[in-house]
Amino acid sequence: MLHDTLWNENANLVRRCLEHAFVQGLADGTLDRDVFRRYVAQDAFFLRAFLKAYALAAAKCDDFERARLFHELMTSVLDELKLHASYSAKLDIDLDHVKPYLATSAYTDFLLRVAWHGSLAEIMAAMVPCMRLYAHIGNELTTSLRPEHPYEDWIKTYSGDEFRQLCARLESLLDEVASDCPAVRDAYRYAMQCELDFFSAPLENNP
Repeated sequence: MLHDTLWNENANLVRRCLEHAFVQGLADGTLDRDVFRRYVAQDAFFLRAFLKAYALAAAKCDDFERARLFHELMTSVLDELKLHASYSAKLDIDLDHVKPYLATSAYTDFLLRVAWHGSLAEIMAAMVPCMRLYAHIGNELTTSLRPEHPYEDWIKTYSGDEFRQLCARLESLLDEVASDCPAVRDAYRYAMQCELDFFSAPLENNP
């Protein structure tokens, strides 16, 4: 399957993401609260662009079942934004006035550019890495859960069956609409690199 080929070809970036100081801090609960606060703000900004990209992908679909899948995926993003809203209340984050970091802007600009001007295959290749990576990280981090883990909600969200099933359906759609070509490979690779940069940004930027 193409989605497995692309995932395996980017195993080095996946490993770097999993071993990243930000992700390891989530795992053991030692991630600085202010770093997580900055991450939540940036992720909320990103998810709004991700939602738009799904909408643009849906607009390029004539197939009813595919359109319905995008509707479910958009609903999932809205649920993620609800989680971020709960974080914002706890951490005093103004999600309506987020200034994106350079890494965030690079990622969202790429997604929206592909969503507006690329093929459905390229859009899927640009969007699958986020879903697959978060499902993978969530699953890997479940072994770190303990009573009163500070990032339990985050880990459970991305390790949950619902998120994993949506990821699998998105990957199946990638297999249906895309061929193994340079444009698809490049979009997937760049998105995965953007994920790595996205984890680094909250550690590197001051409030």
